[in-house]
Amino acid sequence: MVEKAVELLIEGRAVRLSSPDKPYFEILGASKLAVAQYFLDVGAGILAALQNRPTTMERWPGGVRSDVKLATRADGSGEAFFQKRAPSSTPEWVQTAEVRFPSGRTAMEVAPADLATIIWMVNLGTVRFHPWPVLVADTEAVDQLRIDLDPQPGVGFDNAVVAALELRKVLAEAGLTGFCKTSGGRGVHVYAPIESTDFIAARHAVIAIGRELARRLPAEVTVNWWKEERGARVFVDFNQMARDRLMTSAYSIRPTPAGLVSAPLTWDELPWVAPGDFTVVTMPARFAKLGDLWAPMATTARGSVATAVEWYERDARAGEGELPYPPEYPKMPGEPPRVQPSRARSNGRT
Repeated sequence: MVEKAVELLIEGRAVRLSSPDKPYFEILGASKLAVAQYFLDVGAGILAALQNRPTTMERWPGGVRSDVKLATRADGSGEAFFQKRAPSSTPEWVQTAEVRFPSGRTAMEVAPADLATIIWMVNLGTVRFHPWPVLVADTEAVDQLRIDLDPQPGVGFDNAVVAALELRKVLAEAGLTGFCKTSGGRGVHVYAPIESTDFIAARHAVIAIGRELARRLPAEVTVNWWKEERGARVFVDFNQMARDRLMTSAYSIRPTPAGLVSAPLTWDELPWVAPGDFTVVTMPARFAKLGDLWAPMATTARGSVATAVEWYERDARAGEGELPYPPEYPKMPGEPPRVQPSRARSNGRT
């Protein structure tokens, strides 16, 4: 039997939600309608995270199931996929913005202007949002520094917390104010509002900050791009600051059966929480009590990346310059060879 759609009235706009009873997080008993209600419950927070930002949708139109493989694009079989370009069926009231990819090609992406647009995206099966660190007014001007603390095998969330607390100090020394959140997994994300800069300067700033953090915590933190060199440490994934390499937004739902969400935190509570504390079921009550803990980011003075870029240039003069870009990138100026060290050594012996 075909499930009837429901119509949600959001800030005066009617948004159609198809198959509202479809299971999305079956273990939690959360349907598609429950997912939409979750985003309405944290509406001020998810809107602040996405508003006027080009956003890649991570769509799970068949619900979140362990037998579904995440593909890079739609294949018509109900698989989950990332969608960068705004669908051809996008309503005219949905705001879009043109972005430029590393290849030089451009595309129009959805850039939510309101909560109704976000629920329209949820109707498409979006559970996780990946916004660009730019605004529609200028999609070449980066206004957020984003740092991904990614625990490698052998370490976990507690290790990422240690790194994040020290990172906060490093950011302050660079004239930047950090805001922390869970990644939705084992990691910690730290954002800092910045004066507008370009993608290369922003990435170089993160590389320099990551290097400084690794110097202070060499046994716990690394910026080594090649997995064989990282060890059981927290990796500062500097390439998450490269163009079109996007991080999970605050309040997005991780597409796993547990339905963990990316939860904004205070620095005081960071040492005392666990990722499992924040799910699509528990977050609405927390939000109702505390509101959007990242709301102060909108009024925090934007820092300059100048000091961090000076650190990068200092390190470059000392022999620590550019690091490898993601594999889908064209060769970038000053970039070292994209050959893992063990393979390079092996080739050197033959």
